[in-house]
Amino acid sequence: MRVFVLGLSMVTIATAPVQAQTDASLLARARALHRAVPVVDTHNDLPEMLRQRANNDLAKMDPEQPLENIDTDLPRLKQGGIGGQFWAAYVPASYVEKGGATVALEQIDVTHRMIAQSPSLRYATTAADIVRIHAQGKIASLIGIEGGYAIENSLANLRMFYDLGVRYMTLTHGGNTAWADAATEAPRHGGLTKFGEEVVREMNRLGMMVDISHVSDGTMADALRVSEAPVIYSHSSARALADHPRNVPDSILAMIPKNGGVVMINIFPGFINQVAAKQAASVLSKEREFNAQYPNDPTRASKEFLRWLEELMRTMESGTLSQVADHIDHVVKVAGIDHVGYGADYGSLTNHPKGLEDVSRYPYLTAELLRRGYSDVQVEKIISGNILRVMRGVEGVAARLKRERKPSAARIEDVDR
Repeated sequence: MRVFVLGLSMVTIATAPVQAQTDASLLARARALHRAVPVVDTHNDLPEMLRQRANNDLAKMDPEQPLENIDTDLPRLKQGGIGGQFWAAYVPASYVEKGGATVALEQIDVTHRMIAQSPSLRYATTAADIVRIHAQGKIASLIGIEGGYAIENSLANLRMFYDLGVRYMTLTHGGNTAWADAATEAPRHGGLTKFGEEVVREMNRLGMMVDISHVSDGTMADALRVSEAPVIYSHSSARALADHPRNVPDSILAMIPKNGGVVMINIFPGFINQVAAKQAASVLSKEREFNAQYPNDPTRASKEFLRWLEELMRTMESGTLSQVADHIDHVVKVAGIDHVGYGADYGSLTNHPKGLEDVSRYPYLTAELLRRGYSDVQVEKIISGNILRVMRGVEGVAARLKRERKPSAARIEDVDR
């Protein structure tokens, strides 16, 4: 499935300031591409912000209006030419023992309410929905879960989340689940446990994309081994360029074409800039420190961690739009043009690469790819073709598996003992 059509000899690495990288003609061409095909971004944390800042009250924080001190609102999303947006329901590792389902449900609920009240948005669950809604001039809105703690070790919960519209789940976040190792905690399982493998198989049967952002290298490899459907990294970058364990190593990138999956590039400075990656190295271990400090109060642990994180963001090196494009180049070099896309991680960022300060700036990234020599056809793959192909593949595998087997009744206490 690997199609490598863009060699390093064709890629010109940008060295000029951001302002000089995109002339008017390239930007106009980028905007035309955004109109022609739906730009799909697979990770935005706005639901988390609605929960934290407004207690899920859309009257207090209406995304249809300009939102201050946040990089996402619907007017700017339309400016950015987005045709499909996955809204993430974020469940931090502090909820590893209990309460994760409620945290996810609150964000799924506010996302549904946001979509229902917005003239700009339309609810979507399939690749066909995204294409149809974009053709209507609206933004297709889909739901993902960030953090497998949400299912509380229950495949029944996983199925209920699918019924609520969840179309991907990140297996972990900053810490291990009871069945999968995270990238930023000492390995406990060596990857996926037997129950973790069952989670992946049931996601395949349902038609929920297996998201291996945030997981350990062992979990990445296990998920690629077990999954019958293409996997995604909903918001990750290349470890070869920014040495953070959250990023994808070349050894795993080389395995992606066989699976057919896609790496959606994250713009967070700590994952695209080498200096910032060193500054960010302690972030998720710090989160665990707060979890240990408040073991019976995950809400307090999360708030204290976020307060600490805000201070770190003020001093972190920001990186540049050009460096984000470098990560796209690298994934193309190692995995191929069919295996990369946009998964910016907007919504909760307080530090942005220069040139990508908010969701209105997507055309500037697309213009940079054009400036580097990518053809219109190649850019169309990056901005949506690749993730739409993956979604269709996941949907097809699910249709087959639903004919072949019934929902799994596996329980973690029986499978992993």
